[in-house]
Amino acid sequence: MKPAHSITSTDVEGSPSRPLSTSLIEDRLSSSQASSSQPSSSPPPNPEVSSRPVRRRFTAAYKLRILEEADRCSQPGQIGALLRREGLYSSHLVVWRRQRREGTLSALATAKRGPKPEPRNLLASENEKLRRENERLLKRLKQAETIIEFQKKVSEILGIPLSEPEEAS
Repeated sequence: MKPAHSITSTDVEGSPSRPLSTSLIEDRLSSSQASSSQPSSSPPPNPEVSSRPVRRRFTAAYKLRILEEADRCSQPGQIGALLRREGLYSSHLVVWRRQRREGTLSALATAKRGPKPEPRNLLASENEKLRRENERLLKRLKQAETIIEFQKKVSEILGIPLSEPEEAS
């Protein structure tokens, strides 16, 4: 009985020439040398990964079409096959179904990406303008009261009598 690690080509091919592993290595080397001498018809694939990934965007019509197809699936595994064919994830279906249920899926066709501008409220802008003006006038009033207090003290020190403002009755 032969040990398992010393299998020769006799056991496989029927000719007792050399061990099988040596024969396979030499055959592969000679075939790779022969193929390397022939020019390849297509260039090798580019191993570089793009520096910035591209985000996929799905239109509302596409989402609705996929949801309709998923709703028609009745056999086990059909939804998985649909997702593999389209290159989607099950989370896409979950989000798209929620959007369809809330009615936002049809609104996505015209929606633009990014932060939404706040609607202009004329009362709010006028309120802000009046608030700023009020703050400015309060500062001027405080400054005027400080000047008047200073004038009172100076006239008291110098002995100049000030006439009191007459109150309107």
